[in-house]
Amino acid sequence: MKYSKHLDSLVIVSGMSGSGKHTVFKALEDLGYFCVDNLPPSLVPRLLQMTRVSGGKLEKLAVVVDARLGESVAGLKQLRQQLEDVPFRSTLVFVDASDKVLARRFSETRRVHPLAQDQTLLEGVRAERVQLEGIRALADLVIDTSDFSVHDLKRFIQDYFHQPDDDERLRVSIVSFGFKFGLPFNADLVFDVRFLPNPHFVPELKELTGGDQAVVDFMHRHPETAQIVGKVEDLLLFLVPKYGEEGKTYLTVAVGCTGGRHRSVMVANELGLRLRERGQKPNIVHRDLHRED
Repeated sequence: MKYSKHLDSLVIVSGMSGSGKHTVFKALEDLGYFCVDNLPPSLVPRLLQMTRVSGGKLEKLAVVVDARLGESVAGLKQLRQQLEDVPFRSTLVFVDASDKVLARRFSETRRVHPLAQDQTLLEGVRAERVQLEGIRALADLVIDTSDFSVHDLKRFIQDYFHQPDDDERLRVSIVSFGFKFGLPFNADLVFDVRFLPNPHFVPELKELTGGDQAVVDFMHRHPETAQIVGKVEDLLLFLVPKYGEEGKTYLTVAVGCTGGRHRSVMVANELGLRLRERGQKPNIVHRDLHRED
């Protein structure tokens, strides 16, 4: 694939209608991304080729793909394969929200859902979810905006995609995930914490997450939790400066458990806290925290 040698980051945005894709689009524009809306996946490689004529001025590119086109899932799978060996960072973002929240947003704005022409609004939302489930499964980052305001979503995008300055040459992201949903696409380092005691099998903890204090307390009662966090912390404190000296811009550290709701979330949060105490500024992302089985 031919592209500008100056290209540093490509963001591909998809998601449910009414979930906040336009807000993500505007937030990326504010971060200096050159943004293209409603582009079929098959045209993304051609757009990348066109970046060669930018004279080095185009470093960040964002594309909102039209997910309702029939080629979307197959086209995105093919595109992901083409992007596996490129030197720039590529991220597929899926913006989502619960069915009830999406239906309420359409009702409040009096917009017509694209798939609700001959059925109820909620049925249209559910039909679209079935259409897009393949794309959601491909995503590196799933953002559930059910409890987000517009400002919350913009702030999340700005925190996740902001470029490091001279004092922060290496941007570190710690991503929790569930192995049942696959590895994060851009992971540089992967740590498996499925050996830790699982709160999922404790009735009073099953419906909580790794961000809840009861789960944190449960995990801390087992010495192997502190041991793995300490060992990963030591490794990162050694590696991060080395990667920075090499000129690496992004480092994605993936922490996985079975479902991505309890152990990986708790460990990712703990690692982020410890790195901040050491002067680092990691971005914490919980990819599968709200994903249903």
